[in-house]
Amino acid sequence: MIGNDEGNPVKRNMFLFATLLLMPLTALHAAGDKLAWPTPEQVAWQDMELEMFIHFAPSTWQDSQHDNLSTPLSAINPQQLDTEQWADVAVAMGAKQIVFVAKHVGGFCWWQTDTTDYGVKNTPWRDGKGDVLKDLSVSCRKRGLKLGVYLSPADGKHGVGVGGRAKTPAEQEKYDQIYRQQLTELLSRYGEMGEVWFDGSNIGPVGDILKKYAPHAMIFQGPQATIAWIGNEEGVARYPTWNAMPAEKARSGVSTGYDSDPDGDAWLPSECDARIRADWFWSTKNAATLKSVEQLMSMYYRSVGHGAVLLLNQTPDTTGRIPEVDAKRAVEFGAEIQRRFGKSLAETTGHGNVVELDLGKPTRLDHVITAEDIAEGERVREYVIEGFIDGTWRQLCEGTAIGHKKIDQFSPVEISKLRLRVTRAAAEPQIRRLTAFSVWGEHVPDENIAEMSAATHTLWHWSADNVQPQWTTVKIPLTSFCKDAGVYVFEFARTAGKDLDVQSVNLVSHGQKIDKFVVRRLVRGVPQYHVTITEEGSDVALEIVVRIPEPASRGQATIHRRE
Repeated sequence: MIGNDEGNPVKRNMFLFATLLLMPLTALHAAGDKLAWPTPEQVAWQDMELEMFIHFAPSTWQDSQHDNLSTPLSAINPQQLDTEQWADVAVAMGAKQIVFVAKHVGGFCWWQTDTTDYGVKNTPWRDGKGDVLKDLSVSCRKRGLKLGVYLSPADGKHGVGVGGRAKTPAEQEKYDQIYRQQLTELLSRYGEMGEVWFDGSNIGPVGDILKKYAPHAMIFQGPQATIAWIGNEEGVARYPTWNAMPAEKARSGVSTGYDSDPDGDAWLPSECDARIRADWFWSTKNAATLKSVEQLMSMYYRSVGHGAVLLLNQTPDTTGRIPEVDAKRAVEFGAEIQRRFGKSLAETTGHGNVVELDLGKPTRLDHVITAEDIAEGERVREYVIEGFIDGTWRQLCEGTAIGHKKIDQFSPVEISKLRLRVTRAAAEPQIRRLTAFSVWGEHVPDENIAEMSAATHTLWHWSADNVQPQWTTVKIPLTSFCKDAGVYVFEFARTAGKDLDVQSVNLVSHGQKIDKFVVRRLVRGVPQYHVTITEEGSDVALEIVVRIPEPASRGQATIHRRE
């Protein structure tokens, strides 16, 4: 009958309208909106979930977190350096990749390079012939670990600041050549690299090198970025942190998890870098800051459990070995992850707005892990998880983002069936896993979750005494307030008269003005300036250009860390 009405536009349109009414709302939404999709390399990277960082530099010999170039190269002789131990620690922890800091901001190079005299070849270690990257690449291959490399664009030895910014055009051209050679050496000599870190972003021309030597590597920061910094160094992904963001943000080179947007058109998943001690580098002063297993698990829940990848740092000491107590803690951390989530009670997969898991009999559980098949985009926008208890479905928990993985925990309950019900989605949900776990026995511990500090600091008071009716340039030091890397919120508050007129707010690092690190946003109609600080303890300031609208106006400028 339908075929006989093909020539009748009225009946044909009525049929199409009826068909649309029968389609699920999620499908209608998908028809009009294009979801961001990951590359196969991004999917594989997110599947790793846990990686290990290695920070090791002259700072280790200085009891400092920033190399001040004071250590004579003759003093750098880590005679017990053992990349086999490093790799064993990574495996025991459950990491799938090691990212090694081949050159930190001081400029010291741990591989054989002719680009600088500030490197391992001018130390007594192995008579100047040692190459940590070479050793580590062999150790990783033995164990099936991937290898990543951190090559700081900043370089104290060459007087180059954040992002690889030199002081003059001539110095910039010279350093760009040095940096390109360093990157080429690292990416061409040691086998395939799984990840390349450009801490603080990167203004250098390296796109062609990445394309030639590391086409499948994940890139951290810079305009070629394929993964985003979460925006803090505490191993915490705020919830929800979506996998997508606007393409303009993704290309900025300094995007963070705070820029995530479920409707964004670029897939840029987040990485949470974090420290097992309070600092990135070993020192004689930070042994007592080693995190407990409970603290590490809290970090795991709020990073991997929020769909991000956790990059947990280890700190070799001056012998070149990871201290035994740190190594033992990493082993304990890996064992606890396996104890909790190594074996499920039951699991299933499915698609559509409802996925049900029959447990077979009344079963006690307290955790549920859900995961989307992100190869087809992140589709779930809101969901509830329910348990079948005494013939009735009861809500156990709810959430928004699922993405690669979402860990939900709740008070122990005995149920016979488990159900994921998606209440809002951008397209038909594709559920890779719905998994039930019983983690706790009779005792349910309180999770030790240390919140990030969000204290508000008053930086500056303004009035007719220090601001003119004409545009006035003011420099406001941040170093003592922004002690940790992260995203900070800077704003002006009026206490009398009219609002201060603001022409510009820029970040200055080590005397250099750097763009894209300050973003103006309107929050409930009030302008805020979100400032990204990529290096803890660095010499940073804000340069503001302002004018006072009337002599009676006055107020203050404040800053706080974004939660």
